[in-house]
Amino acid sequence: MGDRYTLTVDAETLSARFDAEVSSDIKARYNAAPTQLLPVITQGSSGFSFFHWGQIPGWSKNKTISNKLIFAELETLEEKFSTKNALAQRRCLIPIDGYYDWKRISKKGRVAHRIVFGEQEIVALAGIWEEFEDEQEKIMHTFRIITTTANETIGQMNSRMPVVLGKNNESLWLDNKAELPQLMEILLPYPDNKISMYSVSPKIENPANEGPSLIKPFAPADQFGNYSLFD
Repeated sequence: MGDRYTLTVDAETLSARFDAEVSSDIKARYNAAPTQLLPVITQGSSGFSFFHWGQIPGWSKNKTISNKLIFAELETLEEKFSTKNALAQRRCLIPIDGYYDWKRISKKGRVAHRIVFGEQEIVALAGIWEEFEDEQEKIMHTFRIITTTANETIGQMNSRMPVVLGKNNESLWLDNKAELPQLMEILLPYPDNKISMYSVSPKIENPANEGPSLIKPFAPADQFGNYSLFD
């Protein structure tokens, strides 16, 4: 999946969707990106917390290392000590109402797309989290999104997609008593017939850009710089 997502609803809507407490001053996010503080619900919590996605600002700028910190592959969750431990003890829900990915149109050109679920519903991604102590001995928290093999629709752009939990499985994901076999059974690719996508502005490339204009349909340019109808 791409390293951007959206959560554009207000606090009241988000609280009602997950039956969880959330600060009333939470801001809509149209271009959530790694290192930013973003809302999650952890095991044993009745409300939202704000964790850094993948890494603390100022950490490694190496893209290879960064990708390892923002995502966790489903296929190796139980094999790696760090992720297996987190899978057992530190799971979280990551609320989103869409995410971005890029379709390659030439060797150097790509078009940004926003992927949405059902009737533009709010869904929960399966995640795991970690706790760290920084150089000032301050406790910091980060989360990673679990990814799986892409379904046919997303496979046009990327071989990976986030694990979207079914609404009836969200409570199981947060259940401290859940067994690992139960948890692995619910980590599935989202059905093709429940997602849609449309092209959006290339401005999402810059994580400093925010605002409702980013999620509006945007006619993509072809590899020659000509604008065409939606692909």
